[in-house]
Amino acid sequence: MTTSSLILIILVTVVLTAVITSLLTSRKLRLKISYMLDALEDKELNFRFDEKKLAGRKFNTTLNRLRNIFDSESREIIQQEKYFGLMLDHVKTGIAVVKEDGSVDYCNNTALVLLGITTLSHIRQLRAISDSLYESFKTITDGSEQRASFYNEAGKMTITLTSSEAMIGKEMVRIIAFNDISSEIAANEEQSWSKLIRVLTHEIMNTITPIASLSETLLDYNQVDSEIKNGLSTISQSARGLIKFVESYRNLTRVAAPVKRSFYLKDLIERSFRLAKEYSEVTQLRYIEKSDDIILYADENQILQIVVNLIKNAIQAEANIVEITAEIDSLERVVVKVSNNGRPISKESQNEIFVPFFTTKQDGSGIGLSLSRQIMRLHNGSISLVRSNEKITEFMLTFA
Repeated sequence: MTTSSLILIILVTVVLTAVITSLLTSRKLRLKISYMLDALEDKELNFRFDEKKLAGRKFNTTLNRLRNIFDSESREIIQQEKYFGLMLDHVKTGIAVVKEDGSVDYCNNTALVLLGITTLSHIRQLRAISDSLYESFKTITDGSEQRASFYNEAGKMTITLTSSEAMIGKEMVRIIAFNDISSEIAANEEQSWSKLIRVLTHEIMNTITPIASLSETLLDYNQVDSEIKNGLSTISQSARGLIKFVESYRNLTRVAAPVKRSFYLKDLIERSFRLAKEYSEVTQLRYIEKSDDIILYADENQILQIVVNLIKNAIQAEANIVEITAEIDSLERVVVKVSNNGRPISKESQNEIFVPFFTTKQDGSGIGLSLSRQIMRLHNGSISLVRSNEKITEFMLTFA
């Protein structure tokens, strides 16, 4: 074999070796890249390429840098999601992200509280609360607004819903936002009743006061015979009784602004129990504080008036047990529930008990609960009837 032939064979061998090595190396690189892409696509980051061996060290280092960048970005996204989630949980607007099939992709804590449920995975769950509520969530469209009413543990709720469409990934979703407007409706009703009461009391007082005054003046004349005096006395007493009645309703429009201070709720309940003993010695009074050392910032005497009135109503309904519970809820509100086992409030009356003039008692004035609602409104709170049946009648006071 000649020298030239040997050199040619060596060159061919080197070239083939280089080509084969290149092909093998290229295949390994492709496999590494393919493996990394598959892992990233599956959101699996528990891999790392060997940087100790000399062969492929630079390439492995580059792949590991890409993996670290992806991991860092993923962690940052997760932190942002947690941040926005916490932020949305503290807003006073309920927010639900609903997919086209009705499944709920996201629901903030406020939404669950307003709806009175613990979880919401599909809007069909809302049927158990109210058919109209379910229909509102199902039919509301982009840019529209709807109103729905329903009952939960807090009593009757009225909410307004708005919807916006958005594309998340490849799927269209509806972002439904809703707010509780029950307090606004109640406030408007109270304003209307206050205006009506002012007009009525003004007209009645203008009419009845002269009658009471004249009848009392005529009673002083000696010439008036006994029968006429009896009639005038009846007129005078009736007029004075009506004036007193009208004055009590006039107080509904003159509720004093609360003088607020901090006090322990437990102390107030103990005071109310002592006062309630005047109405009944046999009724059992219980207080359960589910959160430790609850402090209220309110007008103590006005809140005491509400609690005593609720206990008195329970005793008049022949309750032998009155139980008061208090706790701080997930929205940092103080919630007080007053329940009893007396006669239930009829279904026909349950929607009317906070209306001025309305009463179910023969000698009642219809002032107590409507006055209680006004006091709670002045404290930026609310009072509602949660339920009333053969087993339990329960009122709830919420202090924001």
